[in-house]
Amino acid sequence: MKAVAEHAELKRRLFDPAAVQGLRLLAYWENGFRHVTNNVRAINRPEDLRGIKLRIPRGVWRQKMFQAYGANPTPMAFAEVFSALQTGVMDAQENPLAQIWGAKFHEVQRFLSLTGHVHTPAYPTAGERWWQTVPPDLRIALRRIVEEVGDYARAQGERLDNTLVDDMRKANPRLQVNQVDKRAFLAASEKIYEEFAQSVPNGAQLIRMIQSAR
Repeated sequence: MKAVAEHAELKRRLFDPAAVQGLRLLAYWENGFRHVTNNVRAINRPEDLRGIKLRIPRGVWRQKMFQAYGANPTPMAFAEVFSALQTGVMDAQENPLAQIWGAKFHEVQRFLSLTGHVHTPAYPTAGERWWQTVPPDLRIALRRIVEEVGDYARAQGERLDNTLVDDMRKANPRLQVNQVDKRAFLAASEKIYEEFAQSVPNGAQLIRMIQSAR
């Protein structure tokens, strides 16, 4: 019952609060779990990332996480990643399967390791000043529409997760795909959870709620 209550609390915090910094969250869309591709070795455990030059999007916690695993993470614009992998400027990158496929990263990488290390949601938002001008019936309709799009995105994400690995293998027969030791990655992430809990307001409670809903 405690886990159910914390799950409900997490949902309430996401969708029911007042606007934050002038923005109101309307729904929760899906962009999939992120996985690692690289040209050095298969990644089975966090220590396999040691010394690998890994492109990441800009974000302090993503950088801290991969540094904890021993990688050399470097923020880089998405548009520059294919060339960086192709020329060896970067050994690796991490993205959801749909982005790996769409950007054709699998064509210039030898290994795809299904780490699932970060979930990538998408959040449709509305400016609060504009939102307050929208009649109540239209607000209800807009929320229903964005929630329906979220359901569609989740269904499409599941379909792509079930098909894209095989599509990548067919497109690049040299690509080696492997599962990873998830428990090892969770253990290696503990100190990042601890730092997040200590440095972010209500961080410990947020981590606890998310873990209880897992």
